[in-house]
Amino acid sequence: MGKVVLVTGVARRLGDRFAAELSRSPGVDRVIGVDSREPAAEPSYAFRRLDLRRPTVARVIAEHEVDTVVHLDVSAIGPGSRATVKERNVIGTMQLLGACQKAPGLRRLVVKSTTGVYGSAPRDPAVFGERMQPKNLPRGGFAKDATEAEGYVRGFARRRPDCAVTVLRFANILGPAGDTPLAEYFALPVLPTVLGHDPRLQFVHEDDVIEVLRLAAGPEPRPGTFNVAGEGVLLLSQCARRLGRPTVPLLAPALGLVAALARQTRIADVSPEQLQLLTHGRVVDTTHLRETFGYQPRFATAEAFAEFAAAQRSGLLPPERLAAVTDRLGRLLGAERTPTLPRS
Repeated sequence: MGKVVLVTGVARRLGDRFAAELSRSPGVDRVIGVDSREPAAEPSYAFRRLDLRRPTVARVIAEHEVDTVVHLDVSAIGPGSRATVKERNVIGTMQLLGACQKAPGLRRLVVKSTTGVYGSAPRDPAVFGERMQPKNLPRGGFAKDATEAEGYVRGFARRRPDCAVTVLRFANILGPAGDTPLAEYFALPVLPTVLGHDPRLQFVHEDDVIEVLRLAAGPEPRPGTFNVAGEGVLLLSQCARRLGRPTVPLLAPALGLVAALARQTRIADVSPEQLQLLTHGRVVDTTHLRETFGYQPRFATAEAFAEFAAAQRSGLLPPERLAAVTDRLGRLLGAERTPTLPRS
C-alpha cells in the first residue's frame, strides 16, 4: 500500500497546489487536504473541511491511517483578526501534534516554518545558520507564532523518536501569484523605506517551495531543520528599481505610522516584524539543505523576484497618477520634498 498523506492549509494557493501535485506522485496512494475553508477550485484530492483548533483532526488521521502529515497551515495572514490568525497558527499546531502523538502509524511530519524566527536586528550575523539563535527573540506577529510552533514540534520529536520530523524555514516566498505580506508591500505604488537603511533580502520561488516539500514528504526521511532560500541576495533599493517603483525614505517612527495606516485601510499588511526586516534585512545559509536534500533551488533570489515583478499588472504608474500619489503621501508625512523615480 502507498503512502497516505494529510496536508493542512489547502485553502491557500500554495497548500492547494502542493496537495494536487503530491496526489499525482508515484508511491502516494492518497492525499487528504484539510482546512477550515474550502479551496478556491474543485480539488483533485480528498478534502475534509475542519478547523485544526478542534480535536476532529485526530479522527481523520485515524480513519484514513495517515502515515505522513505535511503542516502548511502556519501563515502570516488569513481570515479574521490577528488574534484569530495566532490561534490557528499556535493552537492549531498544538492540536495537530496532539493528534499525531496518538497516531501509532505516523512515520513522517513535515512542518512549514519561516526564516523570520531569526528576527531582524542591527547586530545580527551576516548569515544565519540553523543552529544560530537570534539576538532578540521575535516579540509578536507571525515570527513569534512560528517560534512557538517550532517549540511544540521539537517537543513532539522528543516524544516520538520513531517519527521523522522535518522543519523547513522558508525565506520570503515569491512567484507570479505572490500572496504574502511582503508581496503586498511590493505591490504598493510607492514604497516607503527606512531612511539610511538598504537591507539585504532573500526570496524563494514558490516552485522551489513545492519541490522541497515534495522531497521532505518523499520516501527518504530527512529529519532536522533546514533553511530554504534562493541563492544570492537583493538590496531593497534593487527590488524597487526592478519593479519600477519610487521610494520614500522615512524616519522609522514615520514609517511605523504609514504601516499602521496601510493595515487600517487594508492596503497592505505591513506588520512590525516586516518593518524590522525592511530596516535590517536577513540572510540565511542553505548548505544544510543542499547537502541533505541534494537539491539546489532552481531560482536564485534575483530570479524569483524577477518572476514576481513580471507578473505585476500595474508596473510603473502613469506620471500624473504617480505625482498625485506621492503628493498625498508627502502631505500626510509632512515631507519637504517629493521623491524622485529610482535610477535604473
